[in-house]
Amino acid sequence: MRDQKLWSFHILAGIAVGLLLGLHMIIMHLDRTFGIFNPAGGKPIAWANVAARSQSAWFTAGYILLLGAALYHGLYGFRNILFELSPPPGLKKAINVLFFLGGLGLFALGTWAAVAGCLTARAL
Repeated sequence: MRDQKLWSFHILAGIAVGLLLGLHMIIMHLDRTFGIFNPAGGKPIAWANVAARSQSAWFTAGYILLLGAALYHGLYGFRNILFELSPPPGLKKAINVLFFLGGLGLFALGTWAAVAGCLTARAL
């Protein structure tokens, strides 16, 4: 039952990654078609647009959601690939602990970066 729940989260995380990356592609690469996403107009990587997006709590939340979904989806998928090699139980436990702690550490670092970027952009 636990594996089924984790697998369902894996699928949902994959859907979230697809949707959030699709939105990212629209914002960053279809600017001429959907210019409403770049408040300062012009190129999406122009400093005025980057600063405007960085000040938005919605973009910050989106970055954090994308980070969490991508980390879970990637690490859980890699864990399953490694478990298909039939490692001994001790190594399975070590893989679980390593991926859990590594994922938490990367998520904390990425969340800090996104929030710090938002707060810095608002202070400017």
